[in-house]
Amino acid sequence: MNNDYNRDFENPYYENELNGTRAGMSDYAGYGAAGAVETLGSYMAKTFLWMAAGLLVTFAVSMGLALSGVMYNLLLGGSFTFVMLGCTIAELALVVILGMRIRKLSVGAARAMFLGYAALTGVTFSLYFYMFDLTILIFAFGATALLFAGMAIAAKVFNLELSSIRPYLFAGLIALLIFGIIGMFTSLGAFEIIFCYLGVAIFLGYTAYDTTKIRDNYYYYTNLGDGTMLAKASVFSALQLYLDFVNLFIYILRILSRNGGRSRR
Repeated sequence: MNNDYNRDFENPYYENELNGTRAGMSDYAGYGAAGAVETLGSYMAKTFLWMAAGLLVTFAVSMGLALSGVMYNLLLGGSFTFVMLGCTIAELALVVILGMRIRKLSVGAARAMFLGYAALTGVTFSLYFYMFDLTILIFAFGATALLFAGMAIAAKVFNLELSSIRPYLFAGLIALLIFGIIGMFTSLGAFEIIFCYLGVAIFLGYTAYDTTKIRDNYYYYTNLGDGTMLAKASVFSALQLYLDFVNLFIYILRILSRNGGRSRR
């Protein structure tokens, strides 16, 4: 399953508020260092740890279902399509609710919804253990982790300001969706590999962009003295980074399986 369809559900209040403050970020950057309960580094680390927790939940669920044979039995029993459709609808609903209602949700509820989303993704990802050899999956995960970490570290170390690239990333995401829909009805042929590399580039860009959003959240809500919203924003950023990682993994997996890697399909 490809998660492109729900990657760019942005938090409306977040974008509206920060669009007016990014230009003046330096005016209160010092406040974040001196007046916050936790440092920027600690806040970013906590956000990435939540993202990692989501990935761990996805892996545990997918591995458990694969080893138990549940998904294989669903494939044989004919109810697979309904289960996958239900998971897809539930995933989409969770992302929309988390993005649109996060102000009214408690921090605990936001975290529970994020981990619930990760568990649902694990249901669909359990199919990959039947579709691909374990070697391909390991290589794809390793390559994804290296590229993701490299881009996130670069965005943090060089203190990049990437708000201006969001429209281009979103346009690229729309292009991926269009290519994906076309690919459902006809073969993309030689364009499929281009499609996959484009996906890798776009989600690497999103990784850097979403990393800088953690910093922006920290300074904005620290300046307001709103610790609750700061914690909720961390969960939402963790979800965005989780989606970046998952989509990056999917495209790298497709590239590896196409370039000589063995697939069980």
